[in-house]
Amino acid sequence: MPDVQHAETREQQVALWRRAVVATKGTHHEIDGTPMYAARFECVLNFHEPGLAPARDPSGAFHIGPDGAPTYARRFHHTWGFYDELACVADTTGWFHIHPDGSDLYTARLAWCGNFQGERCTVRGADQRYFHITTQGHAAYASRHLYAGDFREGAAVVRFFEDGLCGHVDASGRSIHGGRFLDLDTFHKGLARARDPSGWMHVDRSGLPVYPARFASVEPFYNGQALVETMSGTRAVIGEDGLVAVEIT
Repeated sequence: MPDVQHAETREQQVALWRRAVVATKGTHHEIDGTPMYAARFECVLNFHEPGLAPARDPSGAFHIGPDGAPTYARRFHHTWGFYDELACVADTTGWFHIHPDGSDLYTARLAWCGNFQGERCTVRGADQRYFHITTQGHAAYASRHLYAGDFREGAAVVRFFEDGLCGHVDASGRSIHGGRFLDLDTFHKGLARARDPSGWMHVDRSGLPVYPARFASVEPFYNGQALVETMSGTRAVIGEDGLVAVEIT
């Protein structure tokens, strides 16, 4: 068994949990096939900074350290991983976020919470409208949306309440371009998947299509190429100019 309990420094502890994986049965963590600790749980999830992992046993849901021991006394209905050193939890009172010691980030309770990404987190309030909160637990802006997604590359997708269309907003809730789309994705290497009435394409940070073609579906670009489905139902790989590089079917 990896010598977790005798890892004396934080560096040694981090080296251990960063190598950990969830065992096949989902009941504990392993390093190179060897259990990290003796305890077994109903289920566990991956470790995240600061070295804590969600776990569940008959007493409820909580977080454990690399030694398999709970890190606080509270129990919840559900726990998720730490992001920006804050974790989403849910109990009978609602959804909210906690610090690593199990204390509340804020007193409010929400209808749903996501995970923090880039010091912002998407949440749904009691009115079923979406918005983002800061790592201090405050609303990042005043407006509310039909839906809001995670931040990536400095922007998040929201579905605006006013017209039901999608756009990108920055960390303060301001639109980063004037584009509005039927469907929209986060940026990946500076480009985002988007759908207008003619089909799917990729747009840049100005909200403009990077090529004139439209497709039945597109995947994000991977090193300058993306898998797409054409309107005729065939699959192909395109370049950032929208031209077919390889026909798949």
